[in-house]
Amino acid sequence: MKKLYFTVMLLSVAYISNAQTLSYNNIGVLFSQENINGTARFNAMSGAFGALGGDLSAIETNPAGAAVFLKSEFSMSLNIRNTKATSAFYGTNELLENDYTNLSQAGGVFVFDTRNNSNWSNLALAFNYSIVNDFEGLWLASGNSGFAPITDLYDFDPVVYINSDGQYFENYTDGKNGKYSFTLASQYNDNLYIGASINTYDIEYYQNALIEEYNNDGNGNTFDVSQIQELLTYGDGYSFNFGFISKPSDNVRFGLAYQSPVWYTLVEEFVEYDVVIFENDLNITDDYNAGDTYSGLNGFDYKLRTPSKLTGSFAYIFEKQGLISIDYIYKNYSNVQLSGANFTQENSAFNNDLESVGELRIGTEWRFDNLSIRGGYHVEKSPYKSAINSDDIDGFSFGAGYKFRGGKLDISYQKSSNTSSYNMYPQYNQVNATNLDFDTSKFTATLVLNI
Repeated sequence: MKKLYFTVMLLSVAYISNAQTLSYNNIGVLFSQENINGTARFNAMSGAFGALGGDLSAIETNPAGAAVFLKSEFSMSLNIRNTKATSAFYGTNELLENDYTNLSQAGGVFVFDTRNNSNWSNLALAFNYSIVNDFEGLWLASGNSGFAPITDLYDFDPVVYINSDGQYFENYTDGKNGKYSFTLASQYNDNLYIGASINTYDIEYYQNALIEEYNNDGNGNTFDVSQIQELLTYGDGYSFNFGFISKPSDNVRFGLAYQSPVWYTLVEEFVEYDVVIFENDLNITDDYNAGDTYSGLNGFDYKLRTPSKLTGSFAYIFEKQGLISIDYIYKNYSNVQLSGANFTQENSAFNNDLESVGELRIGTEWRFDNLSIRGGYHVEKSPYKSAINSDDIDGFSFGAGYKFRGGKLDISYQKSSNTSSYNMYPQYNQVNATNLDFDTSKFTATLVLNI
């Protein structure tokens, strides 16, 4: 019988191994995404700044916007994010709410007047740091699928745990993708702005996934499995982008910007802990150390190329009273590619399962002396071909700013929602994926100082 239980334990561990943490395909999509996460003014207008410039976060969308600055300045932003995660798994709903705080942006721009004997003016040098993706989060799911993924395991005297008493899953993630942009831009005559940036990235993603499964054989014997997997992926990357802003009239602005793929060099570290508990069965001895296993640290290096990004923008300026701005961003996620090992299957999945998507951003701003009122709306389509409409990220924003001598203070509020699914047993078709609903709110405050 001891051999039976040891066999059951080994097969169960092998069966659900690599089921909880993200696959390379999911990592590829996650690392290719960038959130609207910048200055409060940028966030309040839902990031619709491609044809406007004059904001340090706008430079990341279109580097030509650095030349729109009339004077040098420094800005720093702090945000507080609230995330409500609701899971649904076989009729059981779980709600978890958490708050997170980050220094989301910091940077400066230096403007030099080069108008003397030249059509070029307002040479601008800028540096900006921003968190393009914040991975910190926690959600859990519980329920009873009615299936026992660990089943039909026979030996000389088989005990088959075919009945499920329930499953429990907990997913904790941490880390961020930090972007550092170095920009050079200038104005030509009075109607054209041109700029280019070199960007570096410092990325770290940590995931701790716990799964617990409770099974029985129908005769009073129970078999409980608890497994923890930890995945740490970190590395760095680089990209470049360039763009221009055209001003055909005093009221109209057009913008076009291209961002290259991000080329990442990544390191992966993975560990797994497994605990198996038998009750009302023949006692397990320590002969096989069957009650607790540890995989040891497994390391792996590889490379990731994200899709490039093209942004087209339009803005209309109502003299000094206000403005309306629209950005459309295009990315082809099927161009995500892994290298450094045999990723033939994963790269084929990128090509077959993902598609090109668009993101629409609309923003407006209205000025009343030293006070500005802002608002915005954005929608970003899911890159998965099998996605449903609710998987798209949909949200709105608003905010205000107040100018004072030597600078200004801006605040914003953003709210967005989307759904997704997470498959705890990707190798076991009988168990459905967990349905997830995310509701995210973010408050941002930015201090801008003239220098």
